[in-house]
Amino acid sequence: RAMAAVLAEFDRLHRMLHAWQPSELTALNEAIARGERDIAVSPELTFILRDAAAIAARSDQLFNPAIGRLVGLWGFHSDEFKPVLPDAVALEAAVKAQPRLSDLAIGSDRVSSTNRAVQLDLGGYAKGYALDRAAALLRGQGVKNALINIGGNVMALGSKGGQPWRIGIQHPRAAVPLATLELRDGEAVGTSGDYQRYFELEGRRYCHLLDPRSGQPAQGAQAVTVLVTPRAGAGALSDAASKPLFIAAAGDWRGLAQRLGVTHALRIDSDGVMHVTAAFHARLTMLASDMKVVSQP
Repeated sequence: RAMAAVLAEFDRLHRMLHAWQPSELTALNEAIARGERDIAVSPELTFILRDAAAIAARSDQLFNPAIGRLVGLWGFHSDEFKPVLPDAVALEAAVKAQPRLSDLAIGSDRVSSTNRAVQLDLGGYAKGYALDRAAALLRGQGVKNALINIGGNVMALGSKGGQPWRIGIQHPRAAVPLATLELRDGEAVGTSGDYQRYFELEGRRYCHLLDPRSGQPAQGAQAVTVLVTPRAGAGALSDAASKPLFIAAAGDWRGLAQRLGVTHALRIDSDGVMHVTAAFHARLTMLASDMKVVSQP
């Protein structure tokens, strides 16, 4: 019964938040593009947009769910990715428009935008939000111990037979796990990488993680994993926080993690070197023998 309730909730969120199939989100995007003001939306969507906007502000706008037009231009509003570069003129226009969630005025059940270029894509937030909803539903059904996994975004409730839940962290360039990690009650883990949603063209990899400043796929990292300790919205933050840490420059990601309230994070750079916070390093059991590891405060 509890599992059925969670799966039904996932279906509901899919219908509400899908970025390119008909949904409440696409209806809002269409209204913004038409220049409509005072657009009626559900109170739940306004909550999501306010939370995402707060994370975006703390991330120096590197987490930017308003760049749906850029995502579409790169061909990532599709289940299959074609190795085709976007039109350069259209790409430049989409970047120059500088859409941000701060362009939105968000009420209790109304949204207005000062920028018609805003096109919302919550693909970097929705799975984490679904983790939080699943955890609330399971707890409401009396379930104290569970491991929730939504496409690599994971949250733990309780334990597994009195032992901690243990998960694997994927190696971005090999078929073996990078490390294992024991999760405590209420902790959430999110990973962003360049190895699942991407295409290759003339020997170069183009991933779906776009730098909103340039409109180009981020190139400085292979993967980022964050662990968020128990708090309200832990799932949503674990999903969203991995994106700006992936996009940020090598010297900036650690300070950005601190501003986001994330003390447990690792980033594998484009050379395959793993940079990891000391707090997270202490929690990991490394399995990959080929990985150079640099621990940071």
